[in-house]
Amino acid sequence: MIVAVHRDADAELLAAAGYYAEHASRQVAESFLDEFDYAVSLLQEYPQLGNPWRGRTRRFPLRRFPYSLVYYETGTRLRIVAVAHQSRKPGYWSGRA
Repeated sequence: MIVAVHRDADAELLAAAGYYAEHASRQVAESFLDEFDYAVSLLQEYPQLGNPWRGRTRRFPLRRFPYSLVYYETGTRLRIVAVAHQSRKPGYWSGRA
């Protein structure tokens, strides 16, 4: 399955990793990115793992960090539209395709 990450979701991922690097440590930032990569690999294999969310999207929480991947599946493509902090307003990403 091909994974495409929306540019705003990519920016959220990098901002979160930068925050962890600045406020915790580089190792924590790397762990966050590793967790993202692990979640993406799981979703590539099992795209239905995430909980149905809004409309056609699903939400898959990261295990060790307060973030969820918001995504949808179309055929052989997995589109990640948000790397959403769990305390951020739900649905802020709804205009992304």
